[in-house]
Amino acid sequence: MALLIRAAVREDAPLIFRFICDLAEYEKLRHEVKGDAEGLAEQLFGPRPHTEVLIAEDDGAPLGFALFFHNFSTFEGRPGIYLEDLFVAPEARGKGAGKALLARLAALAIERDCARLEWAVLNWNTPAIDFYRSLGARPMDEWTVNRVDGEALRALAASE
Repeated sequence: MALLIRAAVREDAPLIFRFICDLAEYEKLRHEVKGDAEGLAEQLFGPRPHTEVLIAEDDGAPLGFALFFHNFSTFEGRPGIYLEDLFVAPEARGKGAGKALLARLAALAIERDCARLEWAVLNWNTPAIDFYRSLGARPMDEWTVNRVDGEALRALAASE
């Protein structure tokens, strides 16, 4: 296996979108995917990129991806990296692609003087939880993720 982790380029947008859909299917959330490859390309590679992507390949064959962006810790006074999505195709799991993607993200965090690397995982996804813990990740059980979207987001904005 000739595993390579590389930065995504605009031409990868359809592949990245396919991986996003595959991840959503695995998480039983495919109905939540509203974007498309063209819009994703604009967000990733347009004039104001909002996120970055790494692609894992084996001899040029794509195995998975990691989509991430910077956040900021006011307590640390430094940026961090937030991993939004990590996905390795089922047939490629157990070959080191997931660990290689996370290791590259950790290296980027250090190179960019980030205080930490963070992500969320669904409570039922015990294979992923076990994998993450084997790498030294610790759950942040005392925190609850909150979200405002859709009509609630519009209503909140209108209350300005």
